Amino acid sequence: MKRFYLIILAAVAIIGCKKQQNNTLASEGKAVNDIVRTIIEEKDSFYHIDFGHYPKTDYTLPIGVFDSGTGGLTVLKAIVNYDQNQNSSHQKGGDGELDFNKESFIYLGDQANMPYGNYAAEGKVDLLNEHIIKDAQFLLGNKYYSNRSDDQYNTDKQPVKALVIACNTATAYGKEYIEEFLAQAQTDVKVIGVIDAGVRGTLESLQKDENAIVGVLATAGTVASKGYHNTLLKLKDELGYTGRIEVFSQGGIGIAEAVDEDPDYYDKNLKKPRDGYKGPGLHGEAPIDKTLFDIYNFDFTEGKMLCDNASTDDCSVLQINDAKNYVRYHLVTLLEKIRLSGSNNKLKSLILGCTHYPYMTQEISEILTELYNYTDKTGNYLYRDKMVEEIQLIDPAVDTAKELYAYLKEESMFNPSGSMEESEFYISVPNIHNPNNVIDQQGRFPYQYKYGREAHQIQEYVKMVPFSRKNISEDILERFQKQIPTVYGLMVNFNENNTKTSTLESKDRI
Repeated sequence: MKRFYLIILAAVAIIGCKKQQNNTLASEGKAVNDIVRTIIEEKDSFYHIDFGHYPKTDYTLPIGVFDSGTGGLTVLKAIVNYDQNQNSSHQKGGDGELDFNKESFIYLGDQANMPYGNYAAEGKVDLLNEHIIKDAQFLLGNKYYSNRSDDQYNTDKQPVKALVIACNTATAYGKEYIEEFLAQAQTDVKVIGVIDAGVRGTLESLQKDENAIVGVLATAGTVASKGYHNTLLKLKDELGYTGRIEVFSQGGIGIAEAVDEDPDYYDKNLKKPRDGYKGPGLHGEAPIDKTLFDIYNFDFTEGKMLCDNASTDDCSVLQINDAKNYVRYHLVTLLEKIRLSGSNNKLKSLILGCTHYPYMTQEISEILTELYNYTDKTGNYLYRDKMVEEIQLIDPAVDTAKELYAYLKEESMFNPSGSMEESEFYISVPNIHNPNNVIDQQGRFPYQYKYGREAHQIQEYVKMVPFSRKNISEDILERFQKQIPTVYGLMVNFNENNTKTSTLESKDRI
């Protein structure tokens, strides 16, 4: 109790827009039944938002976009590059001027708690939904930290006028949860998720009476939710598609994690297998089948596959250590499912059901071509009768941009005088000031702690801080610069010109 009063006194003493971090619940381990109730009702909580004064009709507010990591930037890329309408009249037809050029965005990547796709497998969907609600709370609220070591938060972040869930797993498990939360808060902020948008784009690629196999490459959590499977079959009937459409899904364990350099799945400095590896191996729930080695065609150079034997044919421990090799494993596994199913249909579309996967579009196309042309020892094509030559890769991001535009148009919510250059970028980092947190030498949550936490312990596990070179690696930034140049330019602008990043040293700026 004495400690509680000391914390209250310290908070009252702070002047200005910064306020002392509220760790009372964290340090004392008090449980609150519901993060939603905490946000709406607990006025003394760090997470509280006064929805009674939420600026619902301020159309100059930014649009919020969040993902479990940096993969959602591919959705933001599709939005900021979208030009399918006339800016003056909002009629259909591109005019060479970006449709969202007067809109600003606030992006959040919950990097510290990713990958979201593993929570369901670990029996922690309730914890996942708590993370998702906290993501929404950040975008709807006004708090952020200047950096990892800051123990005081700022309160000059703008709220948002719409929410885009740029994460398939978060959409599958949390979209309805967010909508229920907003209904309880009596605010009508629009929530747009990538799954419905992606399914509509997939169906548009097919004829109304066409028979086809639709593949879904997604995180294990998204696959387990059956979000794409159920939504596709539901919309197929609603939109009048009469063909026989079959859905085959593959949980892409390790792909997103390798893209975001999660050390449990990828470490470029390794040359031999390590403990704690969570990806596919010779044993376990995601087995690498030695009889399919020739088909996988793994790249063993430069530590991209880790074997405990000098001869790769004699590995007793084998670990994937490269994003493209993860793609190889999962595409072969998907094609094997289709081949052994006895289906007479062909794979015609592949939904990239994780926002990280569009970073690997070139590699995915290349490997699908390899598999189309693969012949067995007798010279027979193994998969050619199960797939079309050019499989259409469906990126739900473009259809998400389309849905967002349609909503702003319908509600007359376009910003009349804003600028995309005002966009902001935040990422979560483990909260070093929470004494309950377990943080490893790399400054991350260890796997067992990350998925071992319980929901309803309403704590600040993480801090939301601006993107910088301290929390995003050089390799990832180089990928951004090459693959999402417009978004990368907005990041640079945010780092260089925004007062929210004024504490960053020049060497830490993007």
